[in-house]
Amino acid sequence: MPDRADDAVPEKQEQLEPLRDRGEDGPLTTNFGTRVDDTDNSLRVGERGPTLLEDFHFREKITHFDHERIPERVVHARGAGAYGHFRPYASLAEYTRADFLQDPNRSTPVFVRFSTVAGSRGSADTVRDVRGFATKFYTREGNYDLVGNNFPVFFIQDAIKFPDFVHAVKPEPHNEIPQAQSAHDTFWDFVSLQPESTHMLMWLMSDRALPRSYRMMQGFGVHTFRFVNAEGRGTFVKFHWKPLLGTHCLVWDECQKLAGQDPDYNRRDLWDAIERGDFPEYELGVQLVSEDDEFAFDFDLLDATKIIPEELVPVRPIGRMVLDRNPDNFFAETEQVAFHTAHVVPGIDFTNDPLLQGRNFSYLDTQLIRLGGPNFEQLPVNRPVATVRNNQRDGYGQHRIHPDHTSYAPNSISGGCPVLASPDAGAYVHYQERVDGAKIRRRSPSFSDHYSQATLFWNSMADWEKEHIVAAYRFELGKVTRREIRERTVEQLNHVDNDLARQVAEGLGLPAPEQAAIPNHGRSSPALSLANPVAGVAEAAGEEASIATRRIAILAADGVAAGDVLALREAMARGGAVPEVLAPHAGELRTTDGGTVTVDRAMSTMASTMYDAVCVPGGPDSARALAGDGLALHYVAEAFKHGKGIAAVGSGISLLGALNLPGLRLSADGDGVVDDHGVVTAADGADLDAVTATLADIIAEHRVWTRDQDATPA
Repeated sequence: MPDRADDAVPEKQEQLEPLRDRGEDGPLTTNFGTRVDDTDNSLRVGERGPTLLEDFHFREKITHFDHERIPERVVHARGAGAYGHFRPYASLAEYTRADFLQDPNRSTPVFVRFSTVAGSRGSADTVRDVRGFATKFYTREGNYDLVGNNFPVFFIQDAIKFPDFVHAVKPEPHNEIPQAQSAHDTFWDFVSLQPESTHMLMWLMSDRALPRSYRMMQGFGVHTFRFVNAEGRGTFVKFHWKPLLGTHCLVWDECQKLAGQDPDYNRRDLWDAIERGDFPEYELGVQLVSEDDEFAFDFDLLDATKIIPEELVPVRPIGRMVLDRNPDNFFAETEQVAFHTAHVVPGIDFTNDPLLQGRNFSYLDTQLIRLGGPNFEQLPVNRPVATVRNNQRDGYGQHRIHPDHTSYAPNSISGGCPVLASPDAGAYVHYQERVDGAKIRRRSPSFSDHYSQATLFWNSMADWEKEHIVAAYRFELGKVTRREIRERTVEQLNHVDNDLARQVAEGLGLPAPEQAAIPNHGRSSPALSLANPVAGVAEAAGEEASIATRRIAILAADGVAAGDVLALREAMARGGAVPEVLAPHAGELRTTDGGTVTVDRAMSTMASTMYDAVCVPGGPDSARALAGDGLALHYVAEAFKHGKGIAAVGSGISLLGALNLPGLRLSADGDGVVDDHGVVTAADGADLDAVTATLADIIAEHRVWTRDQDATPA
C-alpha cells in the first residue's frame, strides 16, 4: 500500500485550487447533509393549513437567505421615507376591533417607506422593478405594519421559493451583473420554469413597474388577511392604497435616461413635494369577503399570485393618509426603520397563505442580523407610542434601563408585574381557526391555475398598454443570451394569449406559436388599466383630474415675450403645477419690452424627462435662439416622443416648425388655438388663456398616446 504521504498528493492540478462546490454531482441536501425531496412547498397541516415551525429545511433555507448580506436589506435596499398621519372615515367595528379604525376624529401617526426591490442602495430609482409600499401605523395598541408593494400579486405562492426568486433576479453570481435589472438569463430562466410567476410578470412588464412618482403609485397588501371584530367573527380582507393624484407612470425610454440624468428621481420628487407643502395623500380601501364565501371564487383566496377582481368585490374606501414631514436623518429613520408582517394589533390577523406565513418568520429574522440584535424595536423610528412592558432584557443595542428586580414570570418580588392582560383590556387574541391534516409538502390543487388571471390582465389593457408590454418583453428577453430560455418564455406567454406570444416571438426572431395553448377566456377587469381612472377619494370629493404638482418647463432665451412667460407661469401655478423657466444660461433674460425674466434653471442642468410638459412662449429673438439650440430642439422632440403636453405661442411656434414633428397641424394667423395630438399652438398671444386651459387638460390626462411616437426625431 502507498504511504500516507503518497495519499496526500493530488492527482489533478485543479485539486490545488480552493474548494469549489459545483452542485451538479448529487441530490439537493440541507447544510448538514440531509437529502431533500421537495424545495417548492413548505411543510404544512393539510393542503391549505398553516406552515409548521418544525420544517427545518424551510427554516434553514430562509434563515441563510435572510443573513446573506449586511448591512443593507437583502431586498428593498433602496428606499425613501416620510412621516404622516392616517384617519379613518368611520368606525369599522362591524368588521374589526382594531382601535385605529374606530374613530374618525382621531388620527394615527405613520411612517411610510417606498422602495425598489432588486437593486442595491446605490442603484437608480427608475429601474423596471416592483416598488415597496410599507406603512408603519403607530397605534395606541402597538405598531401595525402594512408591508405591501405597488402590485397586488407576487411571483411565488410559497415563501420557501423566495430565496430562489431573489437569487435569480439579483446580479448573476459570476460577474455581479446586471445591477437592478431583471433583463438577464438567471431571472428569466427561473420564471420560465415557474408558471405561477406568469401573472406577476404581466404586471412587471407593464408600465406599473415604472411609476412617475411615489406620490402617484398605488399600494397593495398583496395577501388576504383577516379582520376580527369584538365578537371574534372573522372577515377576509385585502388592502389597497390609492393615490389622490391618480396612478401615473413613466415610459421606458424616460426611465433609462433618468437613471443616468437623476438616479434619485423618485426620492427627490417625494422629498421636494413635501418640502414645498404638496403633501402626498392616499386613500386606504379594503375588499371584504365573508368567511362563508371563502370558496366562492374560481381562485384561492390564499394564493398570493391572484387578485380579487373589483367587479366581484368592490374596494370600499375606509380612510385617508397624508404624508407631511420628511425625515431628519436618512440613516436613523429611513434606513433603520424595520417592518414586519407579524406586527399586528388586535382585530387584524393572518390567513394560511403560505407566502404570508413564511414572511412572518423571515422579516423578524432579517432584522436581527441587519440591525444588530433583538432590540431594534427600541430605535426611535421603530419605537411604538404604546407603553412597552415585558421581561425581555439585555442583548445588543439595549436602550432601556430596567430598575426592576425581576425579569421573569410568574414572580412575587415585583408583585407579579407586568401582569397579563385580558381580551377586554386589549390583549391580542388569535383568531380561532380549526386546523387539522397530515404533515405534507404539497400545494392545494386550488393553487394550480397560473394563467387565467394573467390573461385577465392582458385583456384589460388599452392598446398602448399592450404595445408597452410587448416592447418590455422584447427588451428583457433580448438581453437573455440563451435561446432555450427565450423559447420557454414564449411558450408560457402562449398560455396567456396567442397574439401576445406571437408579437414577442417575432420581435425575438423566434418561431411564432400557431395557436394558443389555452383559449383566451375573453374576460377583463377595467380597474386594471391605467387608461381608466381609479375610483377613489378624488371622485368621492367631486374633484376632477388636475395638474397639481406636475412640473412644467418653459423654454426661453433673450428676447422672450415677458407677458407670455408670466401668463404661462401664473396659469400653471394656479392649477397647482410647478412651472420653471429654463434658458440656455442661468441668471436673467432680456425681454421684448426691455425688462428681465428670472431663469429658474439652466437648460443644461435639467432634461425634458424631468418635466411633465414643455411650453415655448413668443418673442422672435428668443424663438430664433432656441431654434438654433440643439438642446432646446431636443427638449421638445423628446417631450413629443414621450407623449407629453406641448404648447407654443406666437413666434414660439417656429421652434416646433424647425423640428418637423410628424403629422402636426400648427396654428397660423387667424386659426385661433389648435390642439393636434396634445400639441397646443396659438399665433395670437390674446389666446393664451385658451392655450393654458387646453394644455392643463392634456397634462391632467398624463400622456397623449395617439401620437406616432416611433416617427419622432428624438
